[in-house]
Amino acid sequence: MGAAMAPAAVDTIQTHFEDTGRSPGDYDLIVTGDLAGVGHPIAKELLMQDGVPMDHTVFGDCGLMVYDVQKQKVQAGGSGCGCSAVVTYGHLLKRIAKGELKRILVVATGALLSPLSFQQGESIPGIAHAVAIAAAGKEAQA
Repeated sequence: MGAAMAPAAVDTIQTHFEDTGRSPGDYDLIVTGDLAGVGHPIAKELLMQDGVPMDHTVFGDCGLMVYDVQKQKVQAGGSGCGCSAVVTYGHLLKRIAKGELKRILVVATGALLSPLSFQQGESIPGIAHAVAIAAAGKEAQA
């Protein structure tokens, strides 16, 4: 589903930057939910095509951070919302508390799957939402 969710993640990231006036360089880390090894490169490519300079930050994927796709047979990974929650609450907030990260953008992803629409040959809509998290003392604006 990573390929189906990548355009939604890209749209959410771009909209966040437009709405807040921020850019990738304002974040120490930007992560997507679980686009996995298929969707994450697609998101990078789409952002590059749209002129969003993701090389000014660390751009990762929670699913790729949870699973070792070289050693584990997970194929595309796990749930975008599950991977986002596990990585954010189990890893990233600790890094913020230690002062390793000052500001992050977490873009949870998902796909709206319906057996009926799939059987009818319809597309699979992807969804994404962003949450900006800043260390205490930093401007905390989402």
